[in-house]
Amino acid sequence: MVSLAGSQILSPTHGPCTSSSSSARRPGHSMRTIRSALLHPDSPPGPASRPRDADADSDMENLTDSVIDFRLSELAHPAAVAKSSSANAAATDMLDLSRGFSDYSSFNSDISGELERLAAAASASATPARSDTDPAVDLNDLESMDLSEAASPLDRVEPFVLACVRALAPDSPPDARRGAAARIRLLAKHRTDIRELVGASGAIPALVPLLRSTDPVAQENAVTALLNLSLEDRNRSAITAAGAIKPLVYALRTGTAPAKQNAACALLSLSGIEDNRATIGACGAVAPLVALLSAGSTRGKKDALTTLYRLCSARRNKERAVSAGAVLPLVHLIGERGTGTSEKAMVVLASLASIPEGRDAVVEAGGIPALVETIEDGPAREKEFAVVALLQLCSESSSNRALLVREGAIPPLVALSQSGSARAKHKAETLLGYLREQRQAGGCRAGLGAATSMAR
Repeated sequence: MVSLAGSQILSPTHGPCTSSSSSARRPGHSMRTIRSALLHPDSPPGPASRPRDADADSDMENLTDSVIDFRLSELAHPAAVAKSSSANAAATDMLDLSRGFSDYSSFNSDISGELERLAAAASASATPARSDTDPAVDLNDLESMDLSEAASPLDRVEPFVLACVRALAPDSPPDARRGAAARIRLLAKHRTDIRELVGASGAIPALVPLLRSTDPVAQENAVTALLNLSLEDRNRSAITAAGAIKPLVYALRTGTAPAKQNAACALLSLSGIEDNRATIGACGAVAPLVALLSAGSTRGKKDALTTLYRLCSARRNKERAVSAGAVLPLVHLIGERGTGTSEKAMVVLASLASIPEGRDAVVEAGGIPALVETIEDGPAREKEFAVVALLQLCSESSSNRALLVREGAIPPLVALSQSGSARAKHKAETLLGYLREQRQAGGCRAGLGAATSMAR
């Protein structure tokens, strides 16, 4: 394991995985400073803050209770669309299909489901933590506090936030730091105004070193606290500026199962800033995300799929995913009906199939037979995803079209073109048109061969 001392982040000039920590504010700002930051929304959360990303404005505001089903239509960057018109059409349609992946609803950002256990453990292991500036603040009171806006206005919450930040100081006892991270995790769970308050208080740079903690509970609390805080747009920039990307990738590799899942979601949130996508891939996130596809829980697999899809809007990350062996587990996930992973797996496969090495890997892993089987007997929704993925595989590959014919795809495609949804019918007809062109071209070549033989 890496010690806390190893969590220092170099300046941006040292490589794509590093961010400046020199601009991070010291923990424990005065209430005047915090209120000033909140009352001036145009002011950045820190000197190194990045401009707000246009695509990130609405991504994270309304997520499902498990942070699994993001609206995938908003996850892709235009650079991910293939250059050819046929590939572009397939990619565009995949984005259209993905709009139905989930409905936005109220969001419980603490997706690990372990908050109560961790809070209880922190209370049992740590002595009551009190603020040096306000001796009356007992952080243990947060466990029973009603944090609704009506019961706990910001004026009541502020002293607890400052007490948590002070408890996160490097010279605080390990139990105090662990407990403070758990309580920030709790504070940032529901309310946007509290997330803003915590972000302006200096908590973010104080949490980042705990991502490399050898204490798994402290690491998990820090990961989930940063995930919760990242749901506020301004906090994403502050988390990036605090150098959290590489430590989050470390937690993705080494943490508990909930920590890995939440680290994947935190990276997904940070990838709402477009510039971060290449950085996250360069810091090594793709391989542990691929590992979650095989070894994670159902929720972990969904989180990994959604994060991979976002990251693979960058071509280099597509290449990394293929090299990391993502295609084979994706093909296996196509057959996991009823878990919510099949559709997402096909969307990611279609994304990887937009590059030549991705198409080759899908064919080698048996992706075409799996997709044909889905068109034959899968649910209507999955049939639509399958036909679009096949279009991506076959639009620029005559050999893949021939393989599709040999797999017996024509009858189920004809059936889909007659009885599927409007979108499925259109795509099935387009794919059948490719197959007819393939057959006609084969017939022409056969005729030329026969004519040549007769001439001899």
